[in-house]
Amino acid sequence: MDHLILGQVLDIHANPFDVEPDGCARHIRRGAILVRDGAIHEIGEAEDLRAAHPDARVTDHGEGVILPGFVDSHAHYPQTAIIASWGKRLIDWLNSYTFPEEMRFRDADYANEIANRYLNLLLTHGTTSVASFCTIHPASVTAIFAAAEQRGMAVTAGRTCMDRNAPDGLRDDAQSAYDESKALLETWHGRGRATYAITPRFSPTSTPEQLEALGALWAEHPDCPMQTHLSEQTDEVEWVAELYPSKKDYLDTYEAHGLLKPGGMFGHAIWLTDSERDRLRDHGAALIHCPTSNTFIGSGLFDTARAVAEGQTVGLATDTGGGSSFSMLHTMASAYEIGQLTGTALHPAQLLWLATTGSARAMRQADRIGTLALGSAADLVVLDLASTPAIAQRQARAETIWEAVFPTIMMGDDRAVVAVHVGGRLFDTHKGEWAFPDASHSRPLNPLISDSLGL
Repeated sequence: MDHLILGQVLDIHANPFDVEPDGCARHIRRGAILVRDGAIHEIGEAEDLRAAHPDARVTDHGEGVILPGFVDSHAHYPQTAIIASWGKRLIDWLNSYTFPEEMRFRDADYANEIANRYLNLLLTHGTTSVASFCTIHPASVTAIFAAAEQRGMAVTAGRTCMDRNAPDGLRDDAQSAYDESKALLETWHGRGRATYAITPRFSPTSTPEQLEALGALWAEHPDCPMQTHLSEQTDEVEWVAELYPSKKDYLDTYEAHGLLKPGGMFGHAIWLTDSERDRLRDHGAALIHCPTSNTFIGSGLFDTARAVAEGQTVGLATDTGGGSSFSMLHTMASAYEIGQLTGTALHPAQLLWLATTGSARAMRQADRIGTLALGSAADLVVLDLASTPAIAQRQARAETIWEAVFPTIMMGDDRAVVAVHVGGRLFDTHKGEWAFPDASHSRPLNPLISDSLGL
């Protein structure tokens, strides 16, 4: 059944880093999106589309602003329960918090509990797609893909591979990393909306033999992405130089083993040499900006403007649980503040683009997610631009849509997310169930004033 979703439609249809922000988007003050078979079929004025499709089910979000669902291009769902743990830098964080927590994922029931909790948290915060690391345990991968399949979400994930510098119970070897990754890939990649990512944690926890094996696996399945970490902290860069003395730089530890090409997603990428920057761009890899994590763990400042100007593909991510929030709104706010510190005030259109289309491009999925383009999945977030008194009083003085949206970017949280649609279906993020389980349901709904659904 056709489904009309009404509200303020904000369609950022061009890259706001390439064109003037005012020319990158259209804002339909009283707009509508027609969803058919889970995809965006038509966008226009609400009055026109309602007249053209009188039998469509209608969900009316009133003054809510409809955007593509947020896309988080780098996260660690197994770290959900340890988010906001105090006072550690990267290596200490891994040893003190991450590795002990990841040991628990050998228990499939625990993996299922956290995977379901995590995806509900994402939906509550308006995120409809994510690229996540799992643990070395196959059950952790099965858990996140099964939970995503149940919700109809487009999720990218992979078994994290580590064969050194990790505790007993979290180490594999080159062969088991290859074999178990391949088996999971063959089970999940392309099943529904699932995408498998080949996932070495980072060079310090992988021997050259393991990186070689994963490079071979990627060569066999080039349509998969590859996700890892690169140059997050200066002491990490120095450690890599000690572990790989024959390599010319950190990036070379991946490049030498077939792990640098289109589809590569490199988290953080702060402390890069000029040569590394050139090779990342020339090989079509993506840099993933993780602003809340970079400040929370004290890693450094990623220069978004420089990266975009030199032609890098850039995504935006929470990096939970090293990142301090599940919210892409909070992540955009942090990216703005870091942009100020590095000399460029990012425009609201640029921030929203990074959190949607930009991240989708980094994941090579911009034709499917992070966009309102016709034919793309109807994954949508609806924002209340007056969700708190502080935001409302500032938004009331706005003269443009960008002035209206910016206070929510800077001060908004899950209270600003009044609805999420996944494949066009309205999800009750508090109850963990679909608001309209019966596709024939035709009752109009305004979640902006409907407390009964907990939205």
